[in-house]
Amino acid sequence: MRRWNGWGDDKVDFHLSGSAQGMLEELIGSGTPREDVDLAGMLAKIPASRLPDHPLVDREPLTRLRHAVGQSFPDWVQIRYGDLRRFPDGVAFPNDDREVGVLLRYAAETEARVIPYGGGTSVVGHLTTPKGDQPVLMIATTRLNQLQKLDRRNYLATFGAGVNGPDLEAALRAEGFTLGHYPQSFEYSTLGGWVAARSSGQQSLGYGRIEDMFAGGRMYTPTGIFDMNTLPASAAGPDLRHMVLGSEGRMGVISEATVRIRRLPEAERFHAVFFPDWTLAEQAVREVSQAGVPLSMMRLSNAMETQTNLALAGKERLINGLKQYLELRRVNVADQGCMLIIGFTGARAIVKAGRRKALELCRRYRGVHMYRMLGEAWRKNRFRTPYARNELWRLGYGVDTLETCVHWDVVGEAMAGIEAALRNALNVENEAVHVFTHLSHFYSSGCSIYTTYLFRLPANGEAAMARWRRLKEAASEQIVKYRGTISHQHGVGEDHQPYLVHEKTPLGIDLIKQNCAFFDPKGMMNPGKLV
Repeated sequence: MRRWNGWGDDKVDFHLSGSAQGMLEELIGSGTPREDVDLAGMLAKIPASRLPDHPLVDREPLTRLRHAVGQSFPDWVQIRYGDLRRFPDGVAFPNDDREVGVLLRYAAETEARVIPYGGGTSVVGHLTTPKGDQPVLMIATTRLNQLQKLDRRNYLATFGAGVNGPDLEAALRAEGFTLGHYPQSFEYSTLGGWVAARSSGQQSLGYGRIEDMFAGGRMYTPTGIFDMNTLPASAAGPDLRHMVLGSEGRMGVISEATVRIRRLPEAERFHAVFFPDWTLAEQAVREVSQAGVPLSMMRLSNAMETQTNLALAGKERLINGLKQYLELRRVNVADQGCMLIIGFTGARAIVKAGRRKALELCRRYRGVHMYRMLGEAWRKNRFRTPYARNELWRLGYGVDTLETCVHWDVVGEAMAGIEAALRNALNVENEAVHVFTHLSHFYSSGCSIYTTYLFRLPANGEAAMARWRRLKEAASEQIVKYRGTISHQHGVGEDHQPYLVHEKTPLGIDLIKQNCAFFDPKGMMNPGKLV
């Protein structure tokens, strides 16, 4: 069963190796193991529902609790420290499009606010129940999860918006196709959520982002049903799909989506390359990106992330052998060495040609090719990493991530600025912060910077939130300084909202508000998010 107060399946655990725990204790100190509020304690906090009875709405406390928060750090603090004060009044599970319309009318009649709920994986506060006297209805798209149409001739597939990543891929692979969208939340996040949050998968270099895949669909709004036709391309005015992409539930409930699919690749390989230092590694991935080498993904870890990942891997004898070999090749991963995971996907001939060219460019910058063992290990475990949050919290450590996208000319400076801001943000409390970063989602003009930071949890939720706010604000100010996007793939929600104006400008914010008001004139849809 899925955890009610953490990440993922409660039968799956991520155990930190002794070396990883030792590394954390050395860098930021020993954590104090926490005892969370139990399920009975949280259920006791839930007030009576303010919604009238409806056959599609579940008002039971446990259902409301399970849909009350996402996976952001503030969400975790509220539910684990027992500080959660606001809950949805009911959760609806429509079985088809028609029932989505029925539920929006019910919400209008009862003056309820509506929050669309996909997989519950938001890490930026998309699911927070708003304050106020109005009841709140979650519309969960869980049952809108079927493959409705497969167009083999035009390579299009239409799904209910609530289909999760594994089920979507299973349905397509049974017919010889794939979508190729693999965010880290792949196991639980949904197609509708990917569209609403403008998601990017780990292999976007080859498959594209969700805006490249989303061909059209349907959104139920308080104003009416918004159907988006699918076309290969169009110059007939603005592309209306882009009002839905990244709309974060502010305009309506996405009920179905048609996506552009591909034939299953003949071959897929993941390799590892190590570089002596960051400067050489960054130059290498930029040249590979700008050369247009046919790849599906790259992930370049800086020195600290490389060391952290190797410590997390356990298998100390194997890792020590790797380190010794790399030292002979003049790469010291205990010091400045950086690891690149690089993926090749497609026809065998393309995979072979792409591998040859990419590795040739890496060698120019003293890259040492370590073949497939580490690359395949990354592929195998790439959706298990979020489970580490559960174990770290148990040991007394908080962890969060943030990401941006900047131009190549400031990548190194921006990464250093973000890391320094995080590392120093808790100096006032004499608390250390462990920070590490990787580059991903590469473009000819720049790339995404994805940073993880760990810190010790204090005794109470208020103090934990104060620490997180200092960290988040310090890093976000650096992102703005280096003209980066406040979100490359996580969306805006509540957490990034104060910084959106720097990217969109005041006039742009007004335009977004006008779009929301057109579809939702009474402001009932996911209020307080995005803008």
